[in-house]
Amino acid sequence: MQGVFVIRDKGMILEFNNYEDIPQSFDNVIRFEPTPPEPPHTEEEHEEMDTYNDKLKELMKREKN
Repeated sequence: MQGVFVIRDKGMILEFNNYEDIPQSFDNVIRFEPTPPEPPHTEEEHEEMDTYNDKLKELMKREKN
């Protein structure tokens, strides 16, 4: 999934454009902004967009707090 994903880890702010590149453990999620596909959306694209909230929750579980 592409977008803008910003985390804080060990006092550093790190930005990623690919969700898959985010480390498994870090301090805090700062920004979660997936890039939605251009409309009109297919059913498959709607299904992917429906996962955005779950992916944010997954990232929050990976926070070290």
